[in-house]
Amino acid sequence: MPSLSTPQVSPERLMQFTFGFAPPLMIETAIRCGVFDILDKGAKSLDALCVETGTSPRGLRMVLDALVGLDVLSKDDARHYGLTQESATFLVTGKPTYHGAFFLLTKGPMLSSWSGLEDVVRSGQSARHINQEQDGASFFLKFVEDIFPIHYPGAQVLAKALGVQSAPLPISVLDLAAGSGVWSIAIAQQSPQICVTAVDWPGVITITKKVAARYGLADRYTFVAGDLHSVNFGQGHAIATLGHILHSEGEARSRRLLKKTFEALAPGGTIAIAEILVDARRSSAVPALIFAVNMLVNSDEGDTFSFEEIRGWLQDTGFEQVRAVEAPGLAPLLILATKPNH
Repeated sequence: MPSLSTPQVSPERLMQFTFGFAPPLMIETAIRCGVFDILDKGAKSLDALCVETGTSPRGLRMVLDALVGLDVLSKDDARHYGLTQESATFLVTGKPTYHGAFFLLTKGPMLSSWSGLEDVVRSGQSARHINQEQDGASFFLKFVEDIFPIHYPGAQVLAKALGVQSAPLPISVLDLAAGSGVWSIAIAQQSPQICVTAVDWPGVITITKKVAARYGLADRYTFVAGDLHSVNFGQGHAIATLGHILHSEGEARSRRLLKKTFEALAPGGTIAIAEILVDARRSSAVPALIFAVNMLVNSDEGDTFSFEEIRGWLQDTGFEQVRAVEAPGLAPLLILATKPNH
């Protein structure tokens, strides 16, 4: 029998993990059924929501009540459901702060990949490779445009930190793995002197073109379709952006990519990197640690890295003045470094 001095340990925290998959699936279901968009117009009863969403009272009630319990929705004394400030800000489609795109990946690509985690851990080999065009292009096409609002605030901070607002001469920006073009678009908005070379796979670069045109910037873009490791980046760029690409590349390919980017920059040029960073001991920043496992099941070499690791790669490549800039969003620290003038 344990003594009275033995610390009592509860299984409650561990048991809370058993349904850890449930909140994102419920939020995804509510998004797909249009619940948040409908409630953005005002609180509604269950019956009214069922009519507008075409759902069953039993099914919708259970999901809505669970979301109320999670403080994603509210419910008043008359049992009318409404949005919280959080869900009104981030889960209503069409709003500039919309963050719902990631939840739409839960049921499909995420669960299908994560269900094979044990096999991947045993073999070290993933069946899915989003860092390769065959798998990656179709994966990113599903959501890359929708995550523009998630990265845009951080991109605006980066644009201001680069100090291009009063540039007297043309500045060339190289946007690598451009996706929606969010990083270069924010920079281009700072000055008419900015010209961008955007690089991404043929399927994804169509999204870059579409979003750049929406912001009235397409005439200042050159679009290069191809793989980062094979296309020609050109020469003499003043700025190069790598927005959330190193984690899917892994260390060896990231080092090669940094070297190729270094060679494409003009002397004195700046590289800007956005990444989901772990701490140096790899023991905190839990979302980033979990995201590393996401790279395990979705890529052949991907991982998440610390500021110190990426700083070392940059210095090994020849970059100087490696520094961090605080920014909102998934990358609370942006990493900047400079190519020497000599």
